[in-house]
Amino acid sequence: MTLTRTLLPAALAISCLAVPAVAPAQTTHSGKILAPQEIKWGPAPGSIPAGAEAAVLFGDPGKDELFALRLKLPKGYHIPPHTHPKPEIVTVVSGTFRLGMGEVANKEKAKALPAGSFFALSPGMAHFAFADEDTVVQLNSTGPWSLTYVNPKDDPRQK
Repeated sequence: MTLTRTLLPAALAISCLAVPAVAPAQTTHSGKILAPQEIKWGPAPGSIPAGAEAAVLFGDPGKDELFALRLKLPKGYHIPPHTHPKPEIVTVVSGTFRLGMGEVANKEKAKALPAGSFFALSPGMAHFAFADEDTVVQLNSTGPWSLTYVNPKDDPRQK
């Protein structure tokens, strides 16, 4: 009984000390918080086909730093086979994103990823994408962000 009276208060004191170490996101001093209606959409980078919109949520994709970028893709949108020089970490926020691997785009072989899906690709992995419906994806990586098309003729910057 005496041991319980001694250890219980000590355990409670230790657990209380641990709580402040995990502060709520709203109290961070160097973070960024955005509600969906605060996201500012604009034209997507010229390195992907026309028709998409983009919103930088965090960081700068053009600099050597962490960033979070959302892409809004219209129904029927297609990104031809390409690679990235850095890891690509993607979450499907809404809609259905169809991801295929390889140097030849084949919609039937691409995996349909509904909202909530996640994928991470290593640098240099050739892949392609389709949007079955209006779709939003969030890309997280380290900049500078770029992509190289397997077939240079697919690069919208060349048109």
